[in-house]
Amino acid sequence: MYSFRVIHQTCVRIIHKKTVLFTCAPRIRFYSNTMNKPQVYVTRQINEEALCILSKTCEISIWTGPGPVPRTELLKNIENKSGLFCMLTDKIDAEILNKAGKNLKIIATMSVGYDHFDVEEIKKRGIKMAYTPDILTDATAELAVALLLSTSRRLLEANEEAKTGGWKAWSPFWMCGPGLKGSTVGIVGFGRIGQEIAKRLKSFGPKQLLYYNRSEKPEAERDIGAVRVSFDELLAESDFVSVSCSLTPETKELFNEAAFKKMKSTAVFINTSRGGVVDQDALVRALESKTIWGAGLDVTTPEPLPLDHPLFKLKNCVILPHIGSASIETRNDMAILTAKNIVAALKNEPLLTELVV
Repeated sequence: MYSFRVIHQTCVRIIHKKTVLFTCAPRIRFYSNTMNKPQVYVTRQINEEALCILSKTCEISIWTGPGPVPRTELLKNIENKSGLFCMLTDKIDAEILNKAGKNLKIIATMSVGYDHFDVEEIKKRGIKMAYTPDILTDATAELAVALLLSTSRRLLEANEEAKTGGWKAWSPFWMCGPGLKGSTVGIVGFGRIGQEIAKRLKSFGPKQLLYYNRSEKPEAERDIGAVRVSFDELLAESDFVSVSCSLTPETKELFNEAAFKKMKSTAVFINTSRGGVVDQDALVRALESKTIWGAGLDVTTPEPLPLDHPLFKLKNCVILPHIGSASIETRNDMAILTAKNIVAALKNEPLLTELVV
């Protein structure tokens, strides 16, 4: 009798204590179970390049169903695995770690964010962590600029008008929105992504670039011309506020009712970081009451946002389905880096991008 394990739409067949592993299409290799290859669980379908990297060292099992792996499946499949290749949709906590057992050596996430990790619990067990910084910086910065322009220039709203008959004739003030030239842009979170957003926005000719960050960035200040200010000053002065900070206890719901009231009534709010940085109910009220002019969100709480959520009913809010890093090249590179981190950990070699918190 045969047992099957699906790996990226490819069957792994166990025949008389031998495992047929798909290593690099179309080649097939046979590995004896006695070789004791480390086992890795992958929580979503990934590209062939990343699978090939893993298969040279590991026996792979993978969730190929639609959507994120159900928690019940993750709990069932993590047992006795040496490595976990996961996504930001997978909550990795004590329950998962207990089920994994003592074999688990590496948890690598295909993301720059790691708020889905119970970091202290993972560290306590001596398990290595890896993530994918830098690779998605450019793609996310590009998306932030695109979202800002789509929101301020009302592109989705204008497109809908063009498709549904609202476009009658050219009109001098129809579909107008605030422009970047001569404006003040404020960036909250001035790490790699925040700085790249600033560089791209600078070409549009803003009057000044402000940033709020825990630490000073003197080199970026010199190269970009950005000025570090307090959070309240950034809110009060900025025509555009772009958020690129990580989600921490300090930044959770940083943008609340008080924060929105400190912003200009003409301000455009853009969030490409994490939904939890925003008090979403407060944002709804700010948009409905015109406390701020508009908002563009690539992240929400929860994700996906329910179709009947009030934000979807507002014309002055643009919502995207968390596609900040969604360029083909970026996602491929993220998966490859995640695979290389796992292999390095299992070989007791230094990780390429170890998460040290």
